Amino acid sequence: MTVSRPLPTAAPPQDPVRDDRGTTAQRDALAEALAAAALPLARRFAAGATLWCASRSTPHHARHIAVEFVHPVVVGARSFPAAVVGLDDIDGLRAQLRPGDVLLVVGDPDDAHVAAALRRCGAWGVRSVLLAEACRSPSGIADHVVAVDDTTTLLSYHLLWELTQVVFEHPGLLDEPDPCIDDVCITCSDEATVAEVASLSEDGVADALDGGRRVRVDVSLLPDVGPGDLVLVHAGLALQAVPEPVR
Repeated sequence: MTVSRPLPTAAPPQDPVRDDRGTTAQRDALAEALAAAALPLARRFAAGATLWCASRSTPHHARHIAVEFVHPVVVGARSFPAAVVGLDDIDGLRAQLRPGDVLLVVGDPDDAHVAAALRRCGAWGVRSVLLAEACRSPSGIADHVVAVDDTTTLLSYHLLWELTQVVFEHPGLLDEPDPCIDDVCITCSDEATVAEVASLSEDGVADALDGGRRVRVDVSLLPDVGPGDLVLVHAGLALQAVPEPVR
């Protein structure tokens, strides 16, 4: 039986503008970012996803998050599949994650291993969530970016767990938006996607991962591309290599 319950509320701070967790504006931004991440996370869980948790800088946070989702402490709360994963071995990471899964990283995207994993999630068909610690330019590095620091990291993933539970208490929210089913869609056909090259053939065609699907991509315009590279693909043609982020 599912037990409905209100979200936890904190006691009001002594200072109405600032407490040890930042300004009111910062707290509002944190809440909005977590709510935006919780909805697709719940939808992925409803579809059978696993949440993979990783942190190179603070591995105890990754372990804590996985335990929170697998072993809920609230009576009647749901248990969700979650596990800890490393980021140092991209090939090993790719082998563990399945299309539809979610990768949640606590860390700094200026870390090369963090950036390498997150920027490939789209090609793998994996949703990405970053609890970004002290990074210079986190926007765009993951599907959902939540800015955290030493005082808000723990609070953030506890609230993410709680909000995910709340979504499940409203089953109508778990329905994914209807995908485009038209044979020809002007909007979809005009989009380019990021794919990861798996292997190359001599005829200038590559096997690649695009949204977790194996596809054939014409890479004849990119003579220097190789396995493991990310490319921008439109209508089956690789238009350009996706550059490494500038640090």
